[in-house]
Amino acid sequence: MQRFHFALLFVLAFFFATCSMHAQEVHGQPGQFDYYVMNLAWSPAFCDTLNTLSAEEKQHAGKEMACSQPHAFVLHGLWTQNFDGTYPSHCSDRPGPRDLKRYLDITPNIALLRHEWEKHGTCTTLSPDAFFGTARQAYDSVSIPEFFKSLDHEARMTPDQILTMFYKENPTFPQGSFNLSCGKNDLTAVSVCFDKDMHPIACVKLRGCNANSVRIVPENAGGIVQ
Repeated sequence: MQRFHFALLFVLAFFFATCSMHAQEVHGQPGQFDYYVMNLAWSPAFCDTLNTLSAEEKQHAGKEMACSQPHAFVLHGLWTQNFDGTYPSHCSDRPGPRDLKRYLDITPNIALLRHEWEKHGTCTTLSPDAFFGTARQAYDSVSIPEFFKSLDHEARMTPDQILTMFYKENPTFPQGSFNLSCGKNDLTAVSVCFDKDMHPIACVKLRGCNANSVRIVPENAGGIVQ
């Protein structure tokens, strides 16, 4: 079991690194932050990292590490962020929701949900269910371009082309409210910024993808890697 927990942390840390905003993590107090960043992970990129687990580790993990169902983008998390580029984390030891499974329709696995509450949810003053309810509200407010929902082949686009599709699909969102992340020139995530009242705003001091061309890998023919 200790081996599994090490592998789990490795897998999550690997993916978080590919989506990193290169922001500085700071000690914070609940409620002391400036705005929210919702990170929408490109699900094939996230779920394929689970291949780093051995068969034994996957068996120990069970459904906790499985990607629950195919999506174009999954909710990685709703993150507390500051205008100076820093972000608070692990602000308290408040317990999380009793039933995390109810959020598996938008976030790929239990382990990630637990991590998101401990690292980011505790930095709000919201109850656990209110925090994930707010995350769901943000997730539901963004329309995903049809291109990503029906993609069945590998594609390449510039970062600007990808972001332009999101702005066209979400015309009420201001310029600068979407931010693209990539790892090794592969699409990993799209972030969306909101104020504390969940109105979309321009992101502040988020580092985006600077690749000339981004590869977009579709889901496997058999569905997302389990």
